[in-house]
This record gives sequence, C-alpha cells and structure tokens, in this order.
Amino acid sequence: MGGESSGGLERSDWGLRSGGLERSDWGLRQSRRLRRARPLLRAAVELVNALNGVRPLGRKGYKTIAVFWFGWPTSEVPTLYLTASVLDAVRRGRRGDFAGSRGKVALALTAAAWAALAVIHRRNMTTPGPVLNAALRDGLGDDYADVIATLPSTPSRTGRPSGALRTTQIRRRYVARQDVVRYGPYGRANLADIWHTRDLPRDGKAPVLVQVPGGAWIIGMRRPQAYPLMSHLADRGWVCVSLAYRVSPWHTWPDHIVDVKRGLAWVKEHIAEFGGDPDFIAITGGSAGGHLASLAALTPNDPAFQPGFEEADTSVVAAVPIYGRYDWYSTDGEGRGEFIKFLEKFVVKKGFEQHRQVYVDASSIARVHSDAPPFFVLHGRDDSLIPVHEARDFVRELGDVAKRPVLYAELPHAQHAFDMYGSPRGHQTAEAVAQFLSWVYAKTRD
Repeated sequence: MGGESSGGLERSDWGLRSGGLERSDWGLRQSRRLRRARPLLRAAVELVNALNGVRPLGRKGYKTIAVFWFGWPTSEVPTLYLTASVLDAVRRGRRGDFAGSRGKVALALTAAAWAALAVIHRRNMTTPGPVLNAALRDGLGDDYADVIATLPSTPSRTGRPSGALRTTQIRRRYVARQDVVRYGPYGRANLADIWHTRDLPRDGKAPVLVQVPGGAWIIGMRRPQAYPLMSHLADRGWVCVSLAYRVSPWHTWPDHIVDVKRGLAWVKEHIAEFGGDPDFIAITGGSAGGHLASLAALTPNDPAFQPGFEEADTSVVAAVPIYGRYDWYSTDGEGRGEFIKFLEKFVVKKGFEQHRQVYVDASSIARVHSDAPPFFVLHGRDDSLIPVHEARDFVRELGDVAKRPVLYAELPHAQHAFDMYGSPRGHQTAEAVAQFLSWVYAKTRD
C-alpha cells in the first residue's frame, strides 16, 4: 500500500507540476502574443487618429462628439503629436517592438501616421491665409488695408507667443489680479477677465472687444478660450473682456444671454476705468459663445433679455461669431433632432412643441434685420459638431437684409474650436479678425 500510495503521490505531483508547467507556458505564450500585438494595435490607433485629423471620420449622430475630441487637437497641433510619436518610436524600436513581420507592419502604419500629420501641418500653414484675405477683400473692399492704415500705428509691444503651449500661458501677461472683476450678482458665474497691457493709459480710450466663451451652454469657461485673438489685440493696444456666465443645467435659458447683456452693460459703464472706450465695444465668441455673441449683437436693448436693467445700452459696433449655432428651431437636417432634444432637456427645459416661440426668439437667424452691425462670421468646413451649412444659412439670411458689411470665411480642413490653440490657423484667424475690427474702428473715426 505504501508503494501504491507513493506512486500515486508521485503521479499526482507530476500531474500538478505538468499542469502548472502547461499553464505557465500558456501564460508566457499569451504574454508574448500581447507584446507582439500591442505595437501593431498602437500603430493602428495612431494612424486612425491622424486620419481623423485629416478629415473627420464621422459627421452624424452622437459619435461626432468623440470624433471632435480626438480629431480637434490633432488637426490643430499635429507637430506636437508628430514629435511625441517619433521620440516614442525610437524608444520602442530600441526595445524591439518593430522586430519581425508584425513589428514591420506596425512601423509602416506609424510612418503613415507621420505622413498624415505632416499633411495636416502643411495645410494649416498654407490654407487659412488666402481664404481669410479673400473674405476681407470681398466684404470690405480691395482698399480695406488703406482704411486700416489711417489709424495710428500700434506695433506689437511684446511679440506674438510662439507655439501652442506658450499661448495657453499668455493670460498672465495681460491680466493682473485687479483685472478680474465681478460684473453681476451671481458669484463666479459673473466674473470677467480684463486683458490689456500694463502700460495702457487709464484715459487711453482704447477700442474694446468682449469675448463670450463656448461650451454648449453648459460649461461657459472663460479660460483658455480665444487666447490667440485676445493676446493679439491686447498687444496692440486694445482692451479685451472675457466673460463667464450662468450655464445649464443649473440655470435655464435665457439666463445665459441675460448675463451676456449684463456684462455688456457693465463694460459700457466701467471700461473707461481700465483705459477702454465705452463708445467702441465689439463682441465675439465661439460655438455657444458664437450664438450668444450674434444674438446679443442682433437684439440691442431688448427688454426681454434685460430684466432689471431694461434701460441699459447693450448695443455693439461689430460682431465676430465663430463656429456658432444660430438656429434653435429648425428640425430638419443633420443632427437637428438630437440638438433640439438636448435643448429641451438641459438648456430651455420646456417642450419644443408647446413653447416653440421660445426657441425661435433664441435663434440668431430669426433675429436678422437691416440695422445689424458689421458681422464677420467664421466656420470650419470640417466642423463635426456644428455642420458648416448652419453658418452658410445664417450669413445668407443676414446678408440679404443687412445694410452694413457681412463677411464670411469658411476655413478648409478646420474642425470645431480651431481658434483656441496657438496654432498657425489660430494666429492667422486672430490677425484677420483684428483687421476686420480695425477697419470698423477706422470707419467710426471718419
């Protein structure tokens, strides 16, 4: 019995060892497969991301949100992605990730991603300028530069920040602690940053631009939006005011536009204390901010949007809405159904069918009129969040009735939010907007 028992134990022990070895070998084989597959998967992801920057991979339904968030940085700062990818590829190559047939395929996919990123960078450098210049000439006339030249020369004082990362830090150059002000009674939601050079005379009567941030009416963060534009103007003697405002779902429409109007009223009353001219106030904004800026410009002194300060002057001399949503009431078209449902649930909080007039009154495209101030509308042709035809429709409706110039620049290959980074496209856009505003300023001084 002892022998049988010993043999049984030996056989059992051998079986355990054998099974353990087999399981261990299986685990090692799986680990090796994962290591071989990971470079290939990673390279495929890099290529898809780069191609999404070249052209958005989706334009319908809720997937456009993911398409935007992944494609937006890639389309604006491809050189950062390219540099990081090359350095990482060198590290992985030394580790042996590109050995074997799978590794060679991974390296080829990675190189294809680099080529796509290079294409994006070249397009960003070369395509915005001609389109922006054409918009200025078509809207203002071939002599627009001569009109601007009648203004006193205001050369750059500190120089344009180079690169996207430095631009995100530029605020501290123009906004001191005392330049953060409260313009209304709603705490942090009614804060504003006032941008200007430290040596701007308090009696300088500098032209003023009010910036309304975007964020789908539910974010409204004034930082770090429009930094290329505001730094460009402040550097040349302007005063810029970046507003926060009440947002949904904690607040309900029309609180958003009421705060923008309240901010304009405050600026007119107090901006002279910071060296600004209360008689020359323009407005801009991107996305939801583009909607609010355009609506504010088209509804000056409207008591429905100025409860408690109905007598305040909230008119502006010019408007620059960028990739905005101008129509809140049309139900036909790409993404319109989802958008109306979003407004119903989070922003307006009223049924569309029962309260349709609320949505119409909130639509800039329904508020166009002949006495509108000069407009410069900008939109990216590859915008995956707000289709470019919405900008085209708004410009057509406004241009048909407005007595003053209505300019339109449709930027090729540009995604949503293309003006936030200190990218070539962001800086070229800032320069074009500054020229438009300077032309308007020069005309008011005639």
